[in-house]
Amino acid sequence: MEQIKIIFADLDLTLLHSDGTLSDYTVSVLNQCRQKGILIGFCTSRGITRVEEYADKIHPEIKICNAGATIYFNDKLIHSQGFSVKETQALLNQTYKVLGSNAEITVDTADDFFWNKKEDKSTRYGNEAKYDDLKNFPYPAIKFCAALTDEKKAKEIASAVNDCCYVAFSDIPWYKFSPASSTKENGIKFISEYLNISLAQMISFGDDFTDIGMLKTTGMGIAMENAIAQVKNIATEITLSCDNDGVAYYIEKNIL
Repeated sequence: MEQIKIIFADLDLTLLHSDGTLSDYTVSVLNQCRQKGILIGFCTSRGITRVEEYADKIHPEIKICNAGATIYFNDKLIHSQGFSVKETQALLNQTYKVLGSNAEITVDTADDFFWNKKEDKSTRYGNEAKYDDLKNFPYPAIKFCAALTDEKKAKEIASAVNDCCYVAFSDIPWYKFSPASSTKENGIKFISEYLNISLAQMISFGDDFTDIGMLKTTGMGIAMENAIAQVKNIATEITLSCDNDGVAYYIEKNIL
């Protein structure tokens, strides 16, 4: 293993426990990495507004959000890619056309998070999202997600514009839609060039479909024990589950 200079970790079901909490053990291990000069990076499908509570505890130097569409270094936005307002409206209109008027949709913009459902603040995205019916959405979306399980319908939605990709989540019945080049692996390649650090000196941890490219791109790609089979099949190694602090365990055993 080459000397590791950057550690990238997905958040949900990877760095975080399955209930969304972050353990003191993980925080301690990552702080030890920083003391040794290793940079810490989040690499997540979440938008920036939904990572800050964890960033406040870990203080990652790098935040790759929206699955590669927005990238922050030392809290400065250094890269952003998304849909235009026209493309955003076309995609949202197509989503309602394909899924019906009761479609459930969330939208990430560069600095906000929207949800088209009015529910009690204690449920799901209630504490994080702003309400908007998304019928005449006036902002450019970095990405959006829709509740569906049918890949054919996802493909039909994506066809509303050029250069739109769609990826399923394994743990929830939703699909993510974003520009085709907005991927975690492209975000990591951008950081590699930006900081002049080779991919071989990076390690990444993940569990889901959107993590496959990331794990294949970094010098070491580690799958969680709770990862889907497709991730385990391409991983360099497999660590403990997210609920057993698999990221911190692997780092402490093999890097620190």
